[in-house]
Amino acid sequence: MTAALDTLDVMEIMKRIPHRYPMLLVDRLIDIVKNESAIGIKNVTINEGFFQGHFPERPVMPGVLIVEAMAQTAGTLVVYSMGGEADGKLVYFMSIEEAKFRKPIGPGDQIKIHVNKEQARRNVWRFKGKAMVDDVLCAEATFTAMIMDNSGAS
Repeated sequence: MTAALDTLDVMEIMKRIPHRYPMLLVDRLIDIVKNESAIGIKNVTINEGFFQGHFPERPVMPGVLIVEAMAQTAGTLVVYSMGGEADGKLVYFMSIEEAKFRKPIGPGDQIKIHVNKEQARRNVWRFKGKAMVDDVLCAEATFTAMIMDNSGAS
């Protein structure tokens, strides 16, 4: 018998990361394995503000926002995994590498954002992220984030 994997709804996500509409780009985390991996869910709707200009004739979710959704999924996983140790801390991007965009994502798509920890040393975590729609790889990237005291942010 396998253990049940953890799930977080949007209210639980907002307790862990500071992002709010319109910059909150993950609706749910499923299949959470603390300190290792999670799947973020983003339901893409035509009401997203960026579709007004990207692009009116063929709405496409900007690649940078797909990578941001990966980072928010990973950041939520990090804070959830740290528990009380994460109080008063924020997760910041350090690097984005090997970003590839393979298929456009648009209104009506549900993105499953797979993040897997590659490495963690002290307050620096490295992840591999993949954005999938209907089991088709749409985007991928490797990225690094640092956990810092919120008071140290400028």
